[in-house]
Amino acid sequence: MIMSFDPVVNDDSKILILGTMPGEKSLELQEYYGNRGNQFWKLLFTLFNEELTQDYDLKLDLLKRHRIAVWDVLAGCEREGSLDSNIKKEIPNDLEGFYERHANIRHVFFSSKNAAAYYDKYVGRKQGIAYGTLPSPSGANATKSFAEKLAEWKQKILSALVE
Repeated sequence: MIMSFDPVVNDDSKILILGTMPGEKSLELQEYYGNRGNQFWKLLFTLFNEELTQDYDLKLDLLKRHRIAVWDVLAGCEREGSLDSNIKKEIPNDLEGFYERHANIRHVFFSSKNAAAYYDKYVGRKQGIAYGTLPSPSGANATKSFAEKLAEWKQKILSALVE
């Protein structure tokens, strides 16, 4: 059984970006979106016009400064490799408790269609929270260019921050 990480969140967080489960490289590094082929951090740093860094503490600081929380829908699962399609015996995170502790969360964005599907299966959509699915930042998602992903991330995330 592999386990996910604790959420990155603070009292000011307004947006929650939910993934499915950390991949092998992320688990090895103990960092969200640790695989260099994943564009998550590049998308966020570009979106906020900041220089991309490899310093994980500075990455976490970017999230907190922009009121973005990050977590995964699943707390644990069995999986060979990093593909969501290999997930078995999944255990969901306590998102109900998370929302009780972090009542400022008003927007939830899924970083993949699989994250949205697991969320719908185990949690369900809540009143008072707006939902959206972002183009997956995974390097395996070649259906959209970086620029196309960035345009959609920018439109959705920046709109949510000004509401």
